[in-house]
Amino acid sequence: MLLIDWKKIGLFAAGTFFGTAGIKLLSSKDAKKAYAQGTAAVLRMKECVMDTVSCVQENASDILAEAKDINEERAAKEEEANIEE
Repeated sequence: MLLIDWKKIGLFAAGTFFGTAGIKLLSSKDAKKAYAQGTAAVLRMKECVMDTVSCVQENASDILAEAKDINEERAAKEEEANIEE
């Protein structure tokens, strides 16, 4: 006897239909506009993050330079104290 599993055939047909419809939907003009808007938002976010990163880097380099100056002054004072003794 030939038993037809209608459930499997129905699932296959539905998957094929939704797959084809999904491809059409994802490649539509409206979807492309949404992709462009999303990409533009990501680029704006990237620019904001990079501005913040550069600000932090500038502050870190200022702090590093000041720390080096402090250490040089301290070393000079220690050297003077050693010479006086």
